[in-house]
This record gives sequence, C-alpha cells and structure tokens, in this order.
Amino acid sequence: MTHDRASHAAPTAASHEGEHSVRTQLIEAAAVHFSRYGYAKTTLAELAREVGFSKSYIYRFFKSKQEIGEAICEITLQRILTAIANDAMAAEYPTEKLRKTFKIIANFGVDTFFHDRRLHDIAAASYDEQWGSSKRYRHAVAEFIRQILTEGRASGEFERKTPLDETVRSIMLAISPFMDPRALQHNLDLVPEGLVELTGLVLRSLAP
Repeated sequence: MTHDRASHAAPTAASHEGEHSVRTQLIEAAAVHFSRYGYAKTTLAELAREVGFSKSYIYRFFKSKQEIGEAICEITLQRILTAIANDAMAAEYPTEKLRKTFKIIANFGVDTFFHDRRLHDIAAASYDEQWGSSKRYRHAVAEFIRQILTEGRASGEFERKTPLDETVRSIMLAISPFMDPRALQHNLDLVPEGLVELTGLVLRSLAP
C-alpha cells in the first residue's frame, strides 16, 4: 500500500522534522534498493513501490532519481572528507598529510569497488555526469590540498616558485585516476604500488 501524505497545514518545526525524517528514510531505502538491483536499472516508480510511498509523494522530496543518487553520494563522499579532516590533516607534517590524503581517497575507491559494487556504480554515474555532489567533493579535496601546500610552503617543506593554483590543479590531475571510479576499476592492479609511486613523484616535485 502506498501513501500520499499531502498536507495543507502551515509548516511547523515538528512538520519540518518529520519531513527530514521521511527524507532520510527514503535515502536509506533507496541505498538498499540500489545496492540490490543497481542504480541504472531502477526507475523512480519501482523505488516508490519498494519503499511503500506513492511516486507523487516522493516527488515532494526529490525531483528525480538522480537527486536521490546525489543524496546517497553526498553522504558517502562526506565520509571521505571527514576521514581526510580527522586523520590526514591531523598528521604532523604536510608531507604526511598529503600522503595520507592520497591513501584515503584511493582506499575508499578500492573498498567500494570490491565490497559495494552498486554504490560504486552510483559514484561512477556521479563522476561521469558531473553531479553537484561530485563537483563539491572534488572542490573540497582541492581545498584540503591547497591548505597542505600552503602549510608546507610556509614551513619550507615545499617549493614556493610555482603558482599555488597551478600546483593544486596539477596534483588534482595526478590523483584523478584514483578519484574517478571508472578509471580506478580499470587500474586496480596499480594499487597500492601505483599509489605509492605517484605519491613519491608528487612529493619529489614539491621539494624545495
């Protein structure tokens, strides 16, 4: 049985809290459904039947299947950013911060490919189609790298001749094969050795 919960009552704090709870339930149910049947093969109508709501009710929270996929990606990618902030950025030296940042990004991609292929598919769609969640993630990673470079330059650990923006862009390009789910799945044999080699190459290029 599906439910259509349209209401004409004025919004209240309680109603907003209730809607947030329903939205969270929809995201969690969608993540489970996508993990079983795949993101690409699932329609919004099928998802509505699975979670027990009408399609029109789901439209109150999400305009499309992509928006649901983005919400799932947002939560997942935030875990990576949190790990970078709590682990990599807590390292003592900029060199180690950069090394740990690369490792966290690559390990997440590999773990997702082997342990949750359906989530990997959603992440791949996010990257391929340039979803907002993917863009925000790459921007946040670039900001972490900028922060590490700034700290390393100030301490004399990194060179200061190359413009900062150029260095950030170059490093983002260098690690893109480990951030792009499609590229990573075709180069799994290069991890972890390839990551170690890439990290070493980048760090040598940053030496003063």
